[in-house]
Amino acid sequence: MALKQVLDVYEILDDIHVNGEVVTEYAKSKGILDATYTRVDEGKGPTDFIRLVIPGRNGKLNGGKAPTLGIIGQLGGIGARPERIGFVSDGDGALSAVATAIKLIDMVGKGDQIDGDVIVSTHICPTAPTMPHDPVPFMGSPVDMATNVKLTVDPDMDAILSVDTTKGNRILNKRGFALTPTVKAGYILHISEDLLQIQQTSTGELPCVLALTTQDITPYGNGLYHMNSILQPCCGTDAPVVGVAITTESSVPGCATGATHEVDVAEVVQFCVEAAKEFTAGKCSFYDKDEFEMIQKLYGSMKVLQTRGNQ
Repeated sequence: MALKQVLDVYEILDDIHVNGEVVTEYAKSKGILDATYTRVDEGKGPTDFIRLVIPGRNGKLNGGKAPTLGIIGQLGGIGARPERIGFVSDGDGALSAVATAIKLIDMVGKGDQIDGDVIVSTHICPTAPTMPHDPVPFMGSPVDMATNVKLTVDPDMDAILSVDTTKGNRILNKRGFALTPTVKAGYILHISEDLLQIQQTSTGELPCVLALTTQDITPYGNGLYHMNSILQPCCGTDAPVVGVAITTESSVPGCATGATHEVDVAEVVQFCVEAAKEFTAGKCSFYDKDEFEMIQKLYGSMKVLQTRGNQ
């Protein structure tokens, strides 16, 4: 269970004064030695990018060869102050990511260290702007999405789970969380059966899949419609990326307050922990390597979709 970690982290993040220093100092107090942040201000207010590293028993940091999993909390901001008071729905991505890191380090303290390293990254902004979007308003960000991707995607990540609130749509109408197909180097691939099994086991329910379009995996700023930013990390890496979408039955704005469901977030954290165990132990694949080689041989590179195209 991960509900305790979610509640503890929520109380820290639901604060107009929270910043990267507060979050990293809390992480260090829990035992995460490699906890750092970078402050970015592009003229619209500051945002602190967080990086938390949990070493694995046989991970690269300990001289081993176990693969490294990246867990990215994708969002615009955790608050929309002064327009809205309190923690916003869009902040669930950051909440999930940080709570996952805390759960993993708590496990280490109890003797349950997983095989490979886990790198958790997200950003903290309690005063982010909002922006128009159909069918409900989006949370904006004082930082450009290209900067976001650059500072959250780490080249040491061999695969990435991108956690994002995905409530402002009519594509998936179920409360809980859904997985996307794997995206790699511009291709939307078959969904990972291994991850579906982990989702099914950790929730006790049938797995749920979120539909993607080609537009969703292209960079922001190209003028195309995006469901949300859940797959933006795929624009900054050739590693396979799977979105973990926190969903609701009704359409909920990202800037809505009082819309975080702690049990749903705890399920996401538990899924991420189980996926980290299996992936770093070599028991979970994000994609079929042979099939990926074949699709490239047949149709060539699709890396152009990781760029803004012919602007």
